[in-house]
Amino acid sequence: MLRTCLCAASLLLLTLSGCATTATNPADPWESVNRKVYAVNDSLDRYALRPVAQGYKTVVPLPLRTNVSNFFGNIEDVWTGLNNLLQGKPREGASDFGRVAINSTIGILGLFDVATDIGLEKHEEDLGQTLGVWGMGPGPYVMLPLLGPSTVRDAGGSVPRYLLDPSSEISRIPLRNSVTALKLVNARAQLIGADSALDEAALDRYGYLRDFYLKSRQSQIFDGHPPREKDDYYE
Repeated sequence: MLRTCLCAASLLLLTLSGCATTATNPADPWESVNRKVYAVNDSLDRYALRPVAQGYKTVVPLPLRTNVSNFFGNIEDVWTGLNNLLQGKPREGASDFGRVAINSTIGILGLFDVATDIGLEKHEEDLGQTLGVWGMGPGPYVMLPLLGPSTVRDAGGSVPRYLLDPSSEISRIPLRNSVTALKLVNARAQLIGADSALDEAALDRYGYLRDFYLKSRQSQIFDGHPPREKDDYYE
């Protein structure tokens, strides 16, 4: 499923690269196409993914949902550790790998987040952030099919992560698809409530989501202390 999304995303980027559109935001030169993709994503979410996630949240007890989140989060800590090392943050990287070691053993394959309880903070780092730390600009904003908000840099940085996802190595296709679906639904269930706030806060959901994404990514790259923005930063 994720590889299908990546193929669709790659096709979209190729399509966008040949489009000449007029946009009011210099960070979003492909706005007209992006808005169409957003509309499709929003419809799929409203009529398919969100109802399934709401049912999952209703039926599955909180402790079990927490175990699921911890399990997938433990896998993410491996990638976070690698990216912290690539960003020149050995202390954080060592902490991330320490989390994986503790949660994979004492925490029973990551089902329990023992590492946080003993003081090892969880971080959130990815290759897109690493490329940003290395000085690569974000490039144009792009709304990816199913995957949502991104930039050219972040979209490219996500490809290795998806291709090397451990779930892709599961030989039994039904089990592999079930694991992927569980990860997707569990992640969506965690956002229920935040989407309601978005509905109430924004007259233009697309513009609000775009601006929030770009500012949050900038903050993440600079660990919460971004430099003063220039008007042409995203050009």
